[in-house]
Amino acid sequence: MGSYQSKISHEATPHEKAVLDRLSSLQLDKDNTDDEYVCIGNSSTNEKVLDLSKSREPEEVEVSVVTKWQDTLLSDPKNRLALSALSAANPRDVLTSRATKIADTQVFNIKIPFEGGPITNQRQSGRCWIFASTNVFRVALMQKYNLSDFELSQAYLFFWDKLEKSNWFLEQIISTADQDLDSRLVQRLVQEPLSDGGQWDMIYNLVSKYGLVPQALYPDSFNASASSVINSIIFTKLREDALVLRGMLRSPATTAAALSSAKARMMKEIHTILTLTLGPPPAVDDEFTWTFTDKTGKVRTVRSTPTAFANDIYSASFRITSSTVAKMVSLVNDPRHPPLTLLSVDRLGNIVGGRGITYINVDMPTLKAACVATLKAGFPIFFGSDVGKFSDRVSGIMDTGLIDYELGFNVSLLGMDKAARLRTGESQMTHAMVLTAVHVDESSGETVRWRVQNSWGTGVGSDGWFVMSDRWMDEFVYQAVVDPKFLSKEVRDVLRSEPVVLPLWDPMGSLA
Repeated sequence: MGSYQSKISHEATPHEKAVLDRLSSLQLDKDNTDDEYVCIGNSSTNEKVLDLSKSREPEEVEVSVVTKWQDTLLSDPKNRLALSALSAANPRDVLTSRATKIADTQVFNIKIPFEGGPITNQRQSGRCWIFASTNVFRVALMQKYNLSDFELSQAYLFFWDKLEKSNWFLEQIISTADQDLDSRLVQRLVQEPLSDGGQWDMIYNLVSKYGLVPQALYPDSFNASASSVINSIIFTKLREDALVLRGMLRSPATTAAALSSAKARMMKEIHTILTLTLGPPPAVDDEFTWTFTDKTGKVRTVRSTPTAFANDIYSASFRITSSTVAKMVSLVNDPRHPPLTLLSVDRLGNIVGGRGITYINVDMPTLKAACVATLKAGFPIFFGSDVGKFSDRVSGIMDTGLIDYELGFNVSLLGMDKAARLRTGESQMTHAMVLTAVHVDESSGETVRWRVQNSWGTGVGSDGWFVMSDRWMDEFVYQAVVDPKFLSKEVRDVLRSEPVVLPLWDPMGSLA
């Protein structure tokens, strides 16, 4: 962020040249209109393009032209039928492809042996990343304790994440006090002082410092399940605190001790808000007692502390331990950057002194191969995607062929590639879920579809389970967290390289 802004190239990039070449080859059909179109060609220099953009006069919408468009549109019986259908219901429902829904079945030939349960529900909160990660962690614990259903406390991590992110925000405010309040960086900070969302490295930080507890010992409060009100309260308080700290830092009389004392008071107030709305969490170093009934009906008791419980994630059959979890790395597919690039995001984090956010950028074949290898080994996969694109929560299907916009509007919404969507703000990571299975074509060896464990409850999808087509994964999946043993040495070695540091407002800085 800040000092790591991207440089503007004076020469067209290969992608830009490809776009210009494509535009120059377009032949627009004039049979449906009497209007003349300007032919788009490939300008020899960027200067000519700029000259055209500056020399032309802005054009208004002409009523007579719009009238002609409408008359032409509604002269076609197909469009009159579309008008009746699309104006009376959600266009996405009307244009949903029945064939796609039939094709995307819950049938997979590679599936982890134990998926864990039950299907969880984040309700009206943005805690998907916490749910996805704890759904990965619980698989080993369920096997260890012979449980049919089990959830780790998502609210426990949520409490500590809110407290830590508040501290992180105040530290960022202090370190940017020399910048104008209207600067892009400071405005990005105060726009959203903290978020329900997060990233895998943030989970690592939380679990390392605060551990884990069973949900039975710290269940969701109303405000954990519906977080908008407490977010609003905390946002207002932190913005007020930001102005106070910036004012103190501009006074020559302010000492380091006075600044620390003021910040401590602010953090105490945030802690008060969290404790009274979420409930006091189990103490990190205090022993808890967890009594439960296993699959056989036997009543069992476990005594541990949150940190010891987290360090005791283990199952012989699952072959994963807390140390395995600690080594996992985030692969991302960001076509704006070359493959085998280490990426980081400036000022993105949750715990001061914790692990920073890092991604290994790879192409999609590499990311998918790592996912297939992980599933074959029996491990679930935390992944991040743009869940709202070409998806239906009722049927639980994510497929680029699910909604036929061209049928209804004669317009495609897949005209941009993945890089262009990121550059224009059309797409970014919005939701974290878990992969548990994949179907691979036996003749070609190509992946066809993926089984997804969501955290939206059992009332959506197939009892809470979703299906993701392979094409959808190519276009809208951005991240997968895997054990490095499933990666080549070439990919693993990227971790030793110097990262490309992206600004906080970059799409890769979005929190799932």
